[in-house]
Amino acid sequence: MSTHTSTPAPATATDERSSLLRLYLSRGVLALAWALAFAGAHEDVDAVAITLLVVYPLIDAVSSLIDHRATPSGSERRVMAFNGALSTLAALAIGVAGAGGVAPVLHVFGAWAVVSGAAQVFVGLRRRGPELGKQWPTLISGGLSFLVGITYNIQAAGADPSLDVLSVYATGGGVWFILQALLLGWKSRQLRTRTT
Repeated sequence: MSTHTSTPAPATATDERSSLLRLYLSRGVLALAWALAFAGAHEDVDAVAITLLVVYPLIDAVSSLIDHRATPSGSERRVMAFNGALSTLAALAIGVAGAGGVAPVLHVFGAWAVVSGAAQVFVGLRRRGPELGKQWPTLISGGLSFLVGITYNIQAAGADPSLDVLSVYATGGGVWFILQALLLGWKSRQLRTRTT
């Protein structure tokens, strides 16, 4: 499998692991908190629900920016920049779609989930290696996002679309991010043990 284009020095690799661990853990906790808040606020597509819907991709946009700044130059870094821009556009599009009700919101969210999921899979493949591990949680999460996004668009075109699925989506994403953070922490301890 592909790894980073250039092999970072040990200190840089350690810094990258620590940065990613904090980022993934924060994203996981925020996703779970968002899922809890949205579960009780989406019965009507009102101002509160639309605000929460806009906030979710913005969390991803900010996370992508942080990740972009901590990532060495190369295709992986460019994908992070693309994903940050995509998530910002998705937030704006969801805000506009909210005026049209459930189906347009689900269409936009689903399209965003497809593209951002594909980007996540790409980044996970690039990060596989001895320093950052096998990245299985990231790869599974990205793959599920891609597939689920397709189903959201199918549901949006149906007779009775619902936003209930978005809380489940955020919960799943949060769990996978936290799991990836825990695996990075375990990888760091493993590498420290080998060098002592």
